[in-house]
Amino acid sequence: MPGENLSRDEAQERGRLLSVDAYHVALDVRSAVASGPEAETFRSLTTLRFRCAEPGAPAFADLLAPSVTSVTLNGRELDPAAVFDGTRITLDALAAENTLVVDARCAYSRTGQGLHRFVDPEDGEVYLYTQYEPADARRVFANFEQPDLKAPFTFEVTAPEGWRVLSNGVQEGEAEGGRHRFATTEPISTYITAVVAGPYHYVSDVYRRTFEDGTELEVPLGALCRKGLAKHFDADDIFLVTKQGLDFFHDHFDFPYPFGKYDSAFVPEYNLGAMENPGCVTFREEFIFRGKVTEASYEHRANVILHEMAHMWFGDLVTMQWWDDLWLKESYADFMGAFALVGSTRFADGWITFANRRKSWAYHADQLPSTHPVTADIRDLEDAKLNFDGITYAKGAAVLKQLVAYVGQDAFLEGARRYFKRHAYGNTRLADLLAALEETSGRDLASWSRAWLETAGVNSLTPQVTYDAQGRITELSILQEAAPSHPQLRVHRVAVGLYRRQGADPSLVRYARAEVDVDGPRTAVPELAGLERPELVLVNDEDLTYAKVRFDEGSLATLRARLGDLADPMARAVCWAALWGLTRDGLVPARDYLDLVRRFAGRETGIGVLQSLHGQAQTALELYSAPDRREQAARELAEAALHELRLAEPGSGHQLAWARHFIALAAAPADLQLLQGLLDGTAKIDGLDVDQELRWTILEPLAAHGVADESVIDAELARDNTASGERHQVRCLAARPSAEVKARAWDQAVESDALSNALVEATNAGFAQFGQRELLAPYRPRYFAAIERVWRERSIEIAMTVVRALFPAWLVEQDTLDAADGWLDGHPQAAPALRRLVLEKRDDLARALRAQACDEAAGPRP
Repeated sequence: MPGENLSRDEAQERGRLLSVDAYHVALDVRSAVASGPEAETFRSLTTLRFRCAEPGAPAFADLLAPSVTSVTLNGRELDPAAVFDGTRITLDALAAENTLVVDARCAYSRTGQGLHRFVDPEDGEVYLYTQYEPADARRVFANFEQPDLKAPFTFEVTAPEGWRVLSNGVQEGEAEGGRHRFATTEPISTYITAVVAGPYHYVSDVYRRTFEDGTELEVPLGALCRKGLAKHFDADDIFLVTKQGLDFFHDHFDFPYPFGKYDSAFVPEYNLGAMENPGCVTFREEFIFRGKVTEASYEHRANVILHEMAHMWFGDLVTMQWWDDLWLKESYADFMGAFALVGSTRFADGWITFANRRKSWAYHADQLPSTHPVTADIRDLEDAKLNFDGITYAKGAAVLKQLVAYVGQDAFLEGARRYFKRHAYGNTRLADLLAALEETSGRDLASWSRAWLETAGVNSLTPQVTYDAQGRITELSILQEAAPSHPQLRVHRVAVGLYRRQGADPSLVRYARAEVDVDGPRTAVPELAGLERPELVLVNDEDLTYAKVRFDEGSLATLRARLGDLADPMARAVCWAALWGLTRDGLVPARDYLDLVRRFAGRETGIGVLQSLHGQAQTALELYSAPDRREQAARELAEAALHELRLAEPGSGHQLAWARHFIALAAAPADLQLLQGLLDGTAKIDGLDVDQELRWTILEPLAAHGVADESVIDAELARDNTASGERHQVRCLAARPSAEVKARAWDQAVESDALSNALVEATNAGFAQFGQRELLAPYRPRYFAAIERVWRERSIEIAMTVVRALFPAWLVEQDTLDAADGWLDGHPQAAPALRRLVLEKRDDLARALRAQACDEAAGPRP
């Protein structure tokens, strides 16, 4: 629709013209429990009070709705057919002070956007929740959908009797006739308003804090999930992390939590990890663990809880003016989430996970042709949607970690405190935050900002060492390089660590360290001159900066021989990440990386790092290994995984991680027979609990290899007739090695809109099996023929899922690259956001081809 994709220019003009005083939104969602057409829409009645700086000027309100019953502007009835075009309501001849009333029928969603309606297959109960970012509140109520037009919101929701209903504010009084009224919020942006409604299971608690001046803060806490998940719901741990986080942020921000209550709603079929709606944070319900998971899963959940909590200040209290400065909330929340995780919870090794897992996402995104500065050029809402990426989140967080090293933690936090107090309930740009940080640090941050926030690309740091005849260091320098496409060299505050064995102990330990500002193409580190020869020189020891780490030849040889002897877990994490970067860049053959994983991953103590290595090894196998040795490499990796599984401590997280890795790799008849035995109980591995989630994990490769047919999959659904079970069933059904199966899955995901967002995702995942390359080959031309229509006809969430998941990445060959180039050349006028997605997938494919060439060139093993 012509008005659906709001441009920055339109938003700036509307923001200049209007200011909003209040919203009153009344929703009637009793139709959610109906059937047939009545269950497709709900009533939305919005009263919007706003001012106009230029009386007589025109403007428009945003609304995506099937129909509008009435529009009243300043008491004047407007003809909906004349003023509403399906996306916008035209407003002419505005007064200085205005009241707009819009009565509409809005649509329930099955895409995770707007007001999502979910019917639980287990018990038929209906659950609702909203998700808006960046601009889907207009699917639920009429508004001015841009972050700088903040206002207080008052919500009323009429729901079926007995339902629990939540919004941003505290419910005022008891519900009468299913009508719930909520306290008026502080001024907030449209995209963080929220409604959650349904027969949710709800647990309550309270957070209390007494400040130094004697004032007290009491925050009611809630946690909720579907009734079917109540038996798995560990609300106590969620409350524990929530309270620890609130204490941490109060200790560091000196601004009491400003939004009254704090509910955490775990909701079904959620597109995101979570969303920072003030007072009513929503999370994907997969964070409620139905089976045994490793401690890394609990760490990840805690990190997400703290990330969203940081948003209460960075994003909700103070909000970016427009999506260009999305980093002002997401980068800060990503950094503060890890900072609080380490500083306030049991997950003291959170920075190690960040170094190995989170930053790998950033490095990947920053080497794509679509890379952009942390402060991006966001022309419209489609641009904004795609910029919730590894640069805005993980690179931005890594850059902030570098900033803390650059200005000092105390100055950094004091700058944040001043920023909150100066701009509370307002909107900001980059310059506003830099001004506060310059005040507290005494540094001129303009050049730092230009280098780190306003330019794209990642630098490489390589040590260069010379020695004298006695083996002592005569000079150690760090060489900095940049890609030709993004030539910016930056100032990096780094620690350089020297490692070697000490006496008879085989462990590699650090015996010297120096911090230095790397500035320009070559920087000497004079503090390390004269020291005895190290076995390993580690640039970016302790992971202070954001850069690709390289090694001198001696250090690389040490890692190849003795990576597992490196004693410090952070140093190992940095080395593993650097070796993965070398493999992705085609500088180390995939076979070498897989060999390192086979020999040393079993000695990795960090469960999060271990699971990251497993995922990277599978990528190296499927995408970066030379085709003529892929089968052998897969067999060797599976054998190593099974060996480590049998060695792992029974019942441990490491055992579970190795089990999942082995299951993902299983292909040989003996391996599949073992999986069948684990599933039917005829085989057992001591300590390994084959719970329902692990049963589904086992069933997918059995289905993909043709061992488990439809009847076996349906029987498993009968054991687990739940929403989670249905998603697993759909994925396993689509994984089967049959042309008929693939055609049906393709039609369901691409040609039909009957499936919900979660089931489209499951279908895509089952369809795209790398071991079925020949079976999937016919879908390469079909993909490129379909994607423009999919982008035009489907919701952006579904379209993004289809375009990314069904790109023919399973065919790593020149013909696929040529097909992608042909589409890009032949569709210059396609939506820029669609072209970006295809360009990114095309770049990943080109990288895979280069990595395969590197692996091929390595020749046979000696």
